[in-house]
Amino acid sequence: MQPDVTVTWWGHATCTVEDSGIRVLTDPLFVRRLAHLRRRRGALPPPQAAVADVVLLSHLHADHLHVPSLARLAPDTRVLVPRGAARSVPGLRRLTHLRFTEVAPGDEVPVHTARANGDGNGVTVRVVPALHDGRRLPMGPHRSPALGYVVEGRARTYFAGDTGLFDAMADEVGPVDVALLPVGGWGPYLGHGHLDPVRAAEALSRIAPRSAVPVHYGTYWPIGMDAVRPHEFHGPGDEFVRQAARRAPEVAVHRLGHGESVRPEATR
Repeated sequence: MQPDVTVTWWGHATCTVEDSGIRVLTDPLFVRRLAHLRRRRGALPPPQAAVADVVLLSHLHADHLHVPSLARLAPDTRVLVPRGAARSVPGLRRLTHLRFTEVAPGDEVPVHTARANGDGNGVTVRVVPALHDGRRLPMGPHRSPALGYVVEGRARTYFAGDTGLFDAMADEVGPVDVALLPVGGWGPYLGHGHLDPVRAAEALSRIAPRSAVPVHYGTYWPIGMDAVRPHEFHGPGDEFVRQAARRAPEVAVHRLGHGESVRPEATR
């Protein structure tokens, strides 16, 4: 079977999904340092990582919606952001070269490009809920929803953003072929609204994709913690592989290195 989708992990929650001639970029973060965090694994993504037909922003936290990284996108790139983002993140207003669309769970956005000729008819991006604090911290009381996305083309690829488990996850996400799931964070402890390796494996058992790629771990560390329990940062990927084998053995898990790609087969 020919692969239906290619997934490249650039580190943290930044991925490129290629499907039906469309390049989809998730939560771009292209810097060595962000506030108290430094990139400790993997080279910075190359310039081609910023090439996309559509960019999906899962929520307003600065390690997911990073204005300087968005500034590197080519003119006229379409960017989907949670509803209320422009009000909460004034820096977005300076990015006049981009086309922003505010979305909420339940929305469906078709994406087409001239480059899709011969490879398909584009994709549809379906917006789904996530269980996570969607505010732009630490500023202001304004709330925006935290989101996940399902890219539907020749395959159905779920980008979870940052989320915890929630009861309606399987129903809201629906049938998918590939799942990009957060399995860690930028610190050794995860609070409410996050997936650790055990909870991410439970999410796999609920949504039952054919393939999964763990993301959101082992890239950025707080300054000064380089030598403190490093396994806390790198271990979630391997632990997710182990937990998935126990809880969702039918799912093929692809643990990528930074900058690596995989072509998981779809189910249809």
